[in-house]
Amino acid sequence: MKKILRSGLLLIAMAVSSTSFAQDGTSSTSTDTRDNFKFGVKAGINLSNVYDEEGEDFVADGKVGFAGGAFVSIPLGTFVGIQPEVMFSQKGFKSETEGLFGENYEFKRTTSHLDIPVHLQIKPIENLSILVGPQFSYLLSTKNELNGYSAEEEEEINDENYKKGVFGLSAGVDFTVENFVLSARAAWDMSKTDSDGEESSIRYKNQVIQFTVGYTFL
Repeated sequence: MKKILRSGLLLIAMAVSSTSFAQDGTSSTSTDTRDNFKFGVKAGINLSNVYDEEGEDFVADGKVGFAGGAFVSIPLGTFVGIQPEVMFSQKGFKSETEGLFGENYEFKRTTSHLDIPVHLQIKPIENLSILVGPQFSYLLSTKNELNGYSAEEEEEINDENYKKGVFGLSAGVDFTVENFVLSARAAWDMSKTDSDGEESSIRYKNQVIQFTVGYTFL
């Protein structure tokens, strides 16, 4: 997770540098749209994993999933706004264990969610937005794979094993080039996703780094 966070911070630094350079080169023809209401769509990838804040020995490998949806930018002024989003988001993790006779077992879990973050939007300079806010995630389906064999639970998710609704925190940046938006997000579940966490040795919580490309309609 530390590598993922470093990648996110590097992307933020690159976005700030690129924005400053763009402003220096186009200050005479500035097209500041921070006061405009915007609707947009976007798609990209999730780099996801799970963690257990009370289980220091628990280690899982991350996996790549799809992310896509829509967002609305509602200005409250030039420097502040609200940006709610609705995203289809694939999360999960991978892990490997060794059996009693030396055989390897690979387990992979893919969970599909409807994520609804509501971001406070800070717009310090033209083309750059910093976002942070709460996020609600609704579980749509869960797919478990063991050595390539899968079992999928979609409409009849066992409530005793999985929580359908989880609250979390989302933060990130948007870098705008005309109507195109390059976005980076980091999100963390604030509560465990498995309902039997008190009895289980692992209390799963999702953590995601997300990169998307979007298009806005002014």
